[in-house]
Amino acid sequence: MEVRKGIFAGDDPYVIARRWLDEATQTEVNDPNAIALSTVDADGLPNARMVLLKEIEDAAFVFYTNYTSAKAQELDHAGKAAFVMHWKSLRRQIRVRGVISKEEGPQADAYYKSRSLKSRLGAWASDQSSPLASRASLVAEVAKVTAKKGPNPDRPPFWGGYRITPVEIEFWADGEYRLHDRFVWRRADQNGDWSVTRLNP
Repeated sequence: MEVRKGIFAGDDPYVIARRWLDEATQTEVNDPNAIALSTVDADGLPNARMVLLKEIEDAAFVFYTNYTSAKAQELDHAGKAAFVMHWKSLRRQIRVRGVISKEEGPQADAYYKSRSLKSRLGAWASDQSSPLASRASLVAEVAKVTAKKGPNPDRPPFWGGYRITPVEIEFWADGEYRLHDRFVWRRADQNGDWSVTRLNP
């Protein structure tokens, strides 16, 4: 088997992913932790949108959202999702596919409290993905929530995290003449052992 060197070196894909994200934090102008999250609705129609990845754990990737949103309903229905994280400045990307579970305990509470007050109040005010009459009505709802919840609102029961535990992680780096480097880590299930394969570009 080929020995992986340089940016691909390592025996733990989460360590590699964190290292790449740390590098991107120094070079990307905006949101180096942005991911394009893909889901599938009840009819099998794919959906994609940008969200912010908030943590790379020792065995999973975590982001947060409104549990009544379209993305959350699709995540709950399918129990699976995929995302790609792309950094133009580094000419690299990471692709992940895996199974979904909710994070709605102390970890979600702690992240919610770390957000700005306006973002915390906005989470209460927005019925994410549902029709909105006007921008003014949203601003009015924020004002109502601000008066009701005060300066230290609790995390809404309809807002929290999702954890993607991968069965596949691909690390991709740009190569000359489009001869890119790709290494995919795969396993049969979320508790299995990883195998690593180099792919054609």
